[in-house]
Amino acid sequence: MVATSSSEQTPSAAEVLRARYAGRLPADLESLCGPQHGPVDLPLHVVWSGLRTFDLDRPRSRMSLYRAVLAEGQHDDLVRFLDVSLLMAQWPVLRTLISKPLRDVWEDSFPSLRETTTAAA
Repeated sequence: MVATSSSEQTPSAAEVLRARYAGRLPADLESLCGPQHGPVDLPLHVVWSGLRTFDLDRPRSRMSLYRAVLAEGQHDDLVRFLDVSLLMAQWPVLRTLISKPLRDVWEDSFPSLRETTTAAA
């Protein structure tokens, strides 16, 4: 058994999640150059159960795709499947459908997302 000093603290689950999400972020929102219309098939490492094809022309389907990619996608998935203008337009609602650690990482890294929320209020 390895003894740890009292000054070493185990990070909380939220801190671990924040670090995981932060490591996947694009350099800037303009890097998000995914499709804006039509059907999109997500890879198994993003959605491993259930529906894998989403129609970006249907609001609920588009929101489901964005939730899945934000939560489970790696960096390359974010830039491949998300579009900056769709993300900005959906953010006021989308932010209420994702976890707090995920929302905080995106809004802290990209303040313009938080601004869309206050502008929509």
